Amino acid sequence: MKLISRPLPQLSSSSFKTVSALTLILASQWAHAEESRLQTVTVQASKVTASEDAQLKLDEVAGGVSLVKAADVERGRSATLEDTLAYQPGVYAQSAGGNDAIKISIRGSGANTSPGYFREGTKFLFDGLALTGSGGTPYELLETQGLDYTEVLRGANAFQYGALSLGGAINMVTHSGLTAPGNHARFEAGSFGWRKQQLSTGGVVDNGDYYVSLSNSERDGYQDWTFTKAKGVVTNFGYRFNPKLETRLFVRYREEYHESSGTLTKAQLKHNSSQTNPVALASRDDSTKRGSTWVGSKTTYTFDDDATLDFGLVYHNYPQVLYRKSTVNPNYWDWRDLNLSLTYNRSDQIQGHTSNTSLSLTSTQHLQAGVKTYNGNPASSTYGALQKQARYTGSFDRVFAAGNDLQLTDRLWLSTGLSLSQIKRDIEVRYSDRANTSPYPDHYNYDSWNVAPRLGLRYEITPDFQVFGNVSRSIDPPSSWSSSGSGVASNYAKTLTEQKANTVEFGVRGKAGIFDGSLAVYRSWIKDELLTVEVIPATRTTAAVNSTSNASPTIHQGIEAGLDTELWQSARGEKISLRQAYTLNDFYYRNDERFGSNELPGLPKHVYQAELQYRHPDGFYAGVNVRSVSSTAVDYANTLYAPSYTIFGAKLGYEAPSKKWQVYLDVKNLTDQNYVTAIQPIYDAQGKDVAALYPGDGFGAFTGVAFNF
Repeated sequence: MKLISRPLPQLSSSSFKTVSALTLILASQWAHAEESRLQTVTVQASKVTASEDAQLKLDEVAGGVSLVKAADVERGRSATLEDTLAYQPGVYAQSAGGNDAIKISIRGSGANTSPGYFREGTKFLFDGLALTGSGGTPYELLETQGLDYTEVLRGANAFQYGALSLGGAINMVTHSGLTAPGNHARFEAGSFGWRKQQLSTGGVVDNGDYYVSLSNSERDGYQDWTFTKAKGVVTNFGYRFNPKLETRLFVRYREEYHESSGTLTKAQLKHNSSQTNPVALASRDDSTKRGSTWVGSKTTYTFDDDATLDFGLVYHNYPQVLYRKSTVNPNYWDWRDLNLSLTYNRSDQIQGHTSNTSLSLTSTQHLQAGVKTYNGNPASSTYGALQKQARYTGSFDRVFAAGNDLQLTDRLWLSTGLSLSQIKRDIEVRYSDRANTSPYPDHYNYDSWNVAPRLGLRYEITPDFQVFGNVSRSIDPPSSWSSSGSGVASNYAKTLTEQKANTVEFGVRGKAGIFDGSLAVYRSWIKDELLTVEVIPATRTTAAVNSTSNASPTIHQGIEAGLDTELWQSARGEKISLRQAYTLNDFYYRNDERFGSNELPGLPKHVYQAELQYRHPDGFYAGVNVRSVSSTAVDYANTLYAPSYTIFGAKLGYEAPSKKWQVYLDVKNLTDQNYVTAIQPIYDAQGKDVAALYPGDGFGAFTGVAFNF
């Protein structure tokens, strides 16, 4: 092959300029293309918060559940669980006297228990660890300090927490150094001498995190002689040893003193709802929680197949003194509980469908429990002569549970569960200054096993909208002290058995356009319902005598509806929204020999709450709210009813976009309406206007400011 060399053609000056220009253009385009090809594309995803993750898990429950974020509650007054549980369908939470001994009922659980007693019929937990024990739930720790969010699981939908109560469970989740880093200060003040201060700090150190909160509060009271003061500490320490093993330690401590509000007649309520009746004024009941300690730990191990094993341990010490300034029958309670939980969760694939399985064991036991009642005569001793000593040590509740959620199709899930419970009550009246003339023994030992199945279906019509239904069985054991309480009039151990109920529930929940809500309808057939009634009213020298008994068959049925509607949104991001909640409580006897099909006293039949709110993207918010409640039966004979009422409120505030500070004004009962928050159930009032009504607060204004630094 011969190579022939030829000279390059000569370009004119204009041609050279054209070629040069073309070269520069092509080089520029190639460089731009290369830059575009090599440019780094960054995809950012917002991190799911702890409360959002909890909400996703609740959405997988085939029944009525909800979640309340503490940040939403703290845009107004945050005094008791009444503020936290507002606007929750099916949940009745009302304060009497402004202290933490509020009346809480879900689906009629503990409907007849008055404020001031241990809560019954609902299981309460902190961070998935039991607060409720064999004696029920002491109320001094049921306050809002240090909470990130609260889960409300109605009825058998609380299966995951080993809760078998008719009312289900309320799980209050504590802030951690991950959810509340930095320092926080919050100060509240308002009507009736309300004052509250809270300081907290949190952060992350290497593989651990910490959160510590201190609080102090006082309230002079709306009703005469209802002074309250409390202080406490909440801590949460977490440590991650490695990707497979992590642990958390929770500590809650609280001291509380409060004077007990007295019940009024309808006439007294109408004339002056802030008064205290003469009997309550003379006796001046008060309660001293000398220092309740709740220490819990939870350790989680993750296996290679992503299955998890959780071990929980709780020690709970809650001594208290119930005293009457008339020196009649001071009671000294000593409670120490040990609560255990062990839960195994795993997820599998069965022919392309997901199967989630859980196995759990929960146990709550009295390590030491008892009460001493004195006659209050200073001439005999400091507290008077001993009248009665009752012991409940050894009583426990244990639940073994196995559950599974199976994906039948892409949109249909089947939930199955079976619980086996053991209930033991060991009650002994060790001393009494009077002879036992009852047919019941001084020492009562009760040991019972029960089976509680659950079956549910959940169908996703769209990813954001689902229908559900379930059938279940609930088991409510009597509290240890209800068989033989502190009063000397009941100095024997009564034979009480557990309350059982079969429940059917159907509902829908989800989002569609401007709407976000839920609707549940349920019916429970109850056998041996545990009902409490005042059998002997208080006098100037003696305390009221209350008795708990198993009732003839009853029905609890109702509607739980909640709806959030975005009414308007501007181009700048301004919003007007309407939040509504409606509850129907239809509770009655099934052909009782004495009361036929009468309503059960204690809870109103209809409860409606709503709030219309405006929010500006710069942080300003304002709104008005309403609560409307129907009349409430006071006695089992249905001869006396507490009046219906409607009260209004308003709220406005500012939350800095930087989240550095916040201020609010929360106004309650704008029209200064006289109304009833709770009642003391009466057996048969015979139509008389008896003192059985706990008054609600009058017009009140509350303000607060919070700082993050």
